[in-house]
Amino acid sequence: MNRIFTFRHLTPRKLFLIAYDMAASVVAPILSLYLLYESAIPARYLHQFKSTWFVFVGLSALSFAFSGFYSQMWPFARGSQYLVIVAGTVIQLFLSVLTLQVMKRNYALAFYIIYWFLLTAAVFSIRFFYRFYHARRQVRQIRKREKGRKPIRVMIVGAGQAGTQIIVELKTTQSLRVPICIVDDNPLIRHYKNNGVPVLGDRNDIVELAEDLAIDEIIVAIPSASSDTLRDILAICHQTNCRVRLLPFFSELSSERVHLSDVRDIRIEDLLGRDPVVYDMDRVSRFIKNKVVLVTGGGGSIGSELAKQIASFGPALLILFDICENTVYELQQELLARFGKALNLKVLIGSVRDAKRLANVFSEWRPDVVFHAAAHKHVPLMEISPGEAVKNNVYGTYNTALMAARYGTSRFVLVSTDKAVNPTNVMGATKRLCEIVVLTMNKLSPRTSFSAVRFGNVLGSSGSVIPLFEKQIKEHRPVTVTHPDVERFFMTIPEASSLVLQAGAYARGGEIFVLDMGESVRIDDLARDLIRLSGFVPDVDVPIEYIGLRPGEKMKEELFLADESIVRTEHEKINILSQIEDPDLLTREVNLLLRLTANEDDVGLDDFIRHLLSVLEYDPDKTELGLSVPLPVVPYDSSCKIDLPPIDESRSASV
Repeated sequence: MNRIFTFRHLTPRKLFLIAYDMAASVVAPILSLYLLYESAIPARYLHQFKSTWFVFVGLSALSFAFSGFYSQMWPFARGSQYLVIVAGTVIQLFLSVLTLQVMKRNYALAFYIIYWFLLTAAVFSIRFFYRFYHARRQVRQIRKREKGRKPIRVMIVGAGQAGTQIIVELKTTQSLRVPICIVDDNPLIRHYKNNGVPVLGDRNDIVELAEDLAIDEIIVAIPSASSDTLRDILAICHQTNCRVRLLPFFSELSSERVHLSDVRDIRIEDLLGRDPVVYDMDRVSRFIKNKVVLVTGGGGSIGSELAKQIASFGPALLILFDICENTVYELQQELLARFGKALNLKVLIGSVRDAKRLANVFSEWRPDVVFHAAAHKHVPLMEISPGEAVKNNVYGTYNTALMAARYGTSRFVLVSTDKAVNPTNVMGATKRLCEIVVLTMNKLSPRTSFSAVRFGNVLGSSGSVIPLFEKQIKEHRPVTVTHPDVERFFMTIPEASSLVLQAGAYARGGEIFVLDMGESVRIDDLARDLIRLSGFVPDVDVPIEYIGLRPGEKMKEELFLADESIVRTEHEKINILSQIEDPDLLTREVNLLLRLTANEDDVGLDDFIRHLLSVLEYDPDKTELGLSVPLPVVPYDSSCKIDLPPIDESRSASV
């Protein structure tokens, strides 16, 4: 009701709009009669109007106020706000016809149609003019304020709809930036003008035009471009001395209507050439909607992004389980602020090492779907503390998988890593063991489908190289790179998380899903790109220091083993590796691992992990694992046996 009674805050501008609208309500029916009958208006209609004009005015005041005409900020109105005008005039017309029928003061149908068009046009035009006047006044104010300052000369890359919208906005609301020229690869529009700005060449002319025309800033306005095209254009732009900004992919924009505020600086992921992910929203929605979903490691980089995306699909309950209270608390506040009461959220503190705690969680909440993202992932640190890696990664996965099987979880998805392929470090070896755990559990459990999703590094995750490089650049210290030729696979955290969800929707049990990481990236190139994005010159302003491979690090990572077969899925970025594991081997070896861990026998753990994963050729100089002797043949203890806890038969296996 507050929306209707806005007259207590009357301003001169609002009073003018009200007076104008009421005048239009009187003039519109007179003009309608004139247009309908020209100069020969029947006398009865003129007499009738004299006794009914107040109906048009009164109903206009009521309808317009009810529709919110006088609570809109018309100087900043967008297209959707103008629909208020249509709604208000339709309501006014309906009430007018109804009232005049009751008063037995009828007009011809054509009169009402003409009247509605005239009234709508009159009300619309004054507000559109007001918006235009306000925009022009802003421009004058900016020019006055910026008088004497050097304008920023802008080149627009892309003459399509997005580029056109940016040019229009630059010309109407932002005088300090002046569009000087456009470049576009379409030869048919060469030397044409777009809103007064000439098209002077294609991407190959960017460097020359930037120098000849003294361009200060380049805006790349092609949100529909492929990743290869964008990467090529950005590489050319960086050959200039201009600031380079761009419109992101349409998938990152809130709508297909672009604005100057959408233009941002280049990010490192823009230079990696990653195409935006397109995935089956309906299938993921069916997988998640109205389900109880548990995310272990919910406060981590991947776990938190998984939680955000899961929340958008309407789970019956989202449970975040993490040992670190600070990060998961921050995520809780973010989710509550974003989704409010629409999200049923439970945040639980605990460790995946604690089987009793997990049993309590699973028995009380009975999750339908589990995403297991809890893990130690820092390679050098796990080389120093292999026992902790085994306890958290292997034993934690084993505990969580056992509880999922015991309490009737339908699907269990392990978040794995490319370091699990031919591992040369403790972290990778434990993650490979985690994969073996879930694949073996899939054979042991009749009701729970177990799968793993394997991918490479994610940009910006805690402990990754990107935050480290950015910190070193900010502090004007040398950027430390392990080796000039080290390569890694990269994808963004949202991309990795969305593909994990998609893989989970595809899962039927026993699969290792491998995400298409694209081309591997040289870390040296990544460091140099970051230095350039920060406005410095590599090796001149910011030196690069090569520190050598750390213990357990590879020159290049792999996504699958040589003997693993690849099966494509419906999604072009998701493949499946099918393997067969031995359940008896799993129970024996996990038991032995736990004994070694309990005895804090780090050397024995190192040796046994390598033996278990069949890494039989060992070169300490090559792998830098720090072991002093070749791998021994570790005898198996056939008496070791771990029984699977009873399965809850009351739960359905379907998702």
